[in-house]
Amino acid sequence: MTGKRIGVLAGVAVLAAAGVVAGTAIAASSSGQPAAASAPAGAGASSSPGYSWYRAMMGRYDGGGPMMGGSSSGWLMSAAGYRWMLGGTGAPGWMRGGALPGSMMGSGADPGTVMGSLWADAPGPRVSPAEAARLGSQIPAGARVSRAARTITFTSRSVTLVALASPSMPAESFRIAGMTNPDVIVPAGARVSIELINADHDMAHGLVINAPGTPLSPVPMITATPAFGGAALWFLGEPTSAGMHAGTLSFTATRPGSYRYLCPVPGHAQEGMSGSFTVESTS
Repeated sequence: MTGKRIGVLAGVAVLAAAGVVAGTAIAASSSGQPAAASAPAGAGASSSPGYSWYRAMMGRYDGGGPMMGGSSSGWLMSAAGYRWMLGGTGAPGWMRGGALPGSMMGSGADPGTVMGSLWADAPGPRVSPAEAARLGSQIPAGARVSRAARTITFTSRSVTLVALASPSMPAESFRIAGMTNPDVIVPAGARVSIELINADHDMAHGLVINAPGTPLSPVPMITATPAFGGAALWFLGEPTSAGMHAGTLSFTATRPGSYRYLCPVPGHAQEGMSGSFTVESTS
């Protein structure tokens, strides 16, 4: 197996291992809301445009032979594998345990680079660079912003904001309301909508709200536990001439507490791509 193929399949396996909740860019609808978020995981997956694209993409890199850890590429290319990647259960044993087999990473390829290129042409909404720059600097409606403290505070129960992933230096960072990795504060019970735009020219990025006490892992896509249902979009591919990939996380901040938002692509959170997300009690 060539180094390129190992790297590509490693990227696919990182994605597959991350599929424990809905929210990948593969099946994003025209509204930006991941398709799996509005239906049971994998419902109708075998007839979806995302599944057709996924099979074609996988077919370019695998000839149907044996794949990682004794599993087969046939399973990953099946409707069952695709459904699992969108949030289903029943992962094969070699994908469990929070670690990837060493043989899969033998090429030394950066999973973020592999995934960014691999999913560059995935279906889903796009945003122009000019529009992305405008949205990344825009103060969200109803928010109180303190640039000195680097905080964005919402008091209403409807929260909408835009996060740009790695738009400029520092490379591994989010830009929200013109600030780098600001603290975001929302009231308990708020319905939160975060539009994520991947502005990095050669890297995949995502966003997840981590559950309290979750250790900062080098592979959050495998080990991260989203704090709320719908609070994860594992990654978006790199931009193309069609524009920058965009996707939307939608969830209800049901429990007061201190959380973190971070990029779940391996290594990115440890390099600084994270920030505080606080849910304040309203009682």
